[in-house]
Amino acid sequence: MTDRQRQAEAMANAQIPGLDSHKEEPTAAAPKVERDVIDMSGAPAEPPTDLELDRITGDVIRALKSVYDPEIPTDIYELGLIYKVELEDDRTLKIDMTLTAPGCPVAGEMPEWVREACQQVEGVRRVEVNMTFEPPWTPDRMSDEARLELNML
Repeated sequence: MTDRQRQAEAMANAQIPGLDSHKEEPTAAAPKVERDVIDMSGAPAEPPTDLELDRITGDVIRALKSVYDPEIPTDIYELGLIYKVELEDDRTLKIDMTLTAPGCPVAGEMPEWVREACQQVEGVRRVEVNMTFEPPWTPDRMSDEARLELNML
């Protein structure tokens, strides 16, 4: 991985809420304040049923298809930028994604766009987006729909 790729990955991961690898350790002068957390997501606390899982899957795909790469007029789902989507029993949606190139100008913004789009899905409590460049994206990952939109068929 080149220095530019490492820098792009670090920039992208720095934009992901809850990812602590980019934050400095708190100083001793600033004591950590314990607070009660109230879950306002509205999602049930129990694991989803099979029927609900089918609905959430469809809704997540629709949410992902609403996010577009600004340089390519096709959604990120059809471009093949989404590597993995997993819904945990606690209703945390974990998404592994990539970009068409590590130096993409929206490397820091796109994971947040994905998180915001998927956070709107009913039944999802929390969304974690992990940016990865392994394996690197290639046009082979694009769907036939994306190839047709980009006149590549």
